[in-house]
Parts: sequence; structure tokens; C-alpha cells
Amino acid sequence: MRVRAASSLTDQVVDAVREAIRAGQLRPGQLYSVYQLADQLQISRTPVREGLLRLAEAGMIEIARNRGFRVLDRDHIDVAEVFHLRLLLEIPAVRRAARRVDDALLAGLHEELAAMRTAAVEGDTTRFMRHDQRFHARMLAAAGNRKLVDVVDNLRDITTTLGASTTEKSRTLSDIADEHEPILAALAARDADAAAAAVRAHLGHTARLLIEQAVGGPDELRPDHVELVESAVEGL
Repeated sequence: MRVRAASSLTDQVVDAVREAIRAGQLRPGQLYSVYQLADQLQISRTPVREGLLRLAEAGMIEIARNRGFRVLDRDHIDVAEVFHLRLLLEIPAVRRAARRVDDALLAGLHEELAAMRTAAVEGDTTRFMRHDQRFHARMLAAAGNRKLVDVVDNLRDITTTLGASTTEKSRTLSDIADEHEPILAALAARDADAAAAAVRAHLGHTARLLIEQAVGGPDELRPDHVELVESAVEGL
């Protein structure tokens, strides 16, 4: 774990812990020491505590008083709720982005997708997911709401704390990259309806696969699980 450049020491702690969770260095349920984290990051305990409080407010960790902190463990209900929220946020945003597309946005999205494909070929899941996140962040930023980008990043991180990934379980990295192609094509065509449909298909498919995995496979889906899946993939 390392500290990256950020606007304050607290921001650096938040970035470092989030990156460690994404990379699987910090695992759900395990107790971690604030003191050890401060030593590892080579900064004082005060900004570490402030950063952890911010992450607790975002729903990524819980603080065990006088003991340390844990990355929160989640279940299939959390998956459904996270993706339902993402759909509610990202579908209107991509519609707006499609009306504000410029050459810089398209070039950036092509760059991220190309990097995803390179990472897929090399089997580098961490790098792939980093560029996947950047693809969505660039797209959402084009809608003109910076806070929306932060909110969706937090929702993605909540999914990450599940250890929830479909890679090499129900689809490959290349399969995931393929699902971004229709989104990019629709944006290039300035087609808001097609862009919204492509985002809904991508996020809805991901939600369905993750919920199936969380309950032990598609054969284990009960009626209440099916209802969760349908709720998760509702769009606007």
C-alpha cells in the first residue's frame, strides 16, 4: 500500500485504503490496526483516523473502537441495492453525456477501453478494473456533475468489498471489455437512447451475475432472489 498524491493527508489515506481494497490487500472481515496503517503510510495517526472516518461514512469500513477497523463484508442484497442505485444515477447521466460528447471525451474513452483490452490479454485484473473505473468516470464527468462521479466511485468500492467480481467466474475480462463497446459506439453517434440502453444492459448483466454468484449459482436463486435481480436491473 502506498500514498498517492492528493490534496491533503486525509485524502491520501482515503485513496490509499480504497486502492488497497480494490487490489485485495485489505480483505472484508479482517481487523486492521490504525497504528500499523499509519506506520505503513509513514504519516501520523490523526489523518489516518480522519480518512478512516470518511471511509466509514461512505459505507466501506467499520471502525472497531480502540481496536482498529474492518472492511465491511456484504451480501447479495447489498449487490442488488448498489446496482439499482448505479442504474438510477448512470442512465440519466449517460443520456446527458451523449448530448455533450466532444472529441476529447471520445479519445479518452477509446484510450481507457484500449488499456482494458491490453490488461485483459495480460491477465492483469487490477489494472483492468482501474481502467474500467476510469472509463465510467470519464463518461459520467461529461454529464457535468463532479459529485456524481464520486458517488458512483463509492458505490463501485462497496461492490469491491464484497470480493464481488465476475472475472474468470462467469465471464472473462475480454467479455467485460466487449460490453463497453456499445456504450462507446452510442456516445460516438451522439445517440442518447442507445447509450442509456447500453449502460443498462452492461450494469444489469453485471448485477445479475454477481447476485447469482453471491447466492451460490443460478440454480440457487429463490423467488426473493429473482425479485432482487429484477429490482437491481430496473432502469429509467
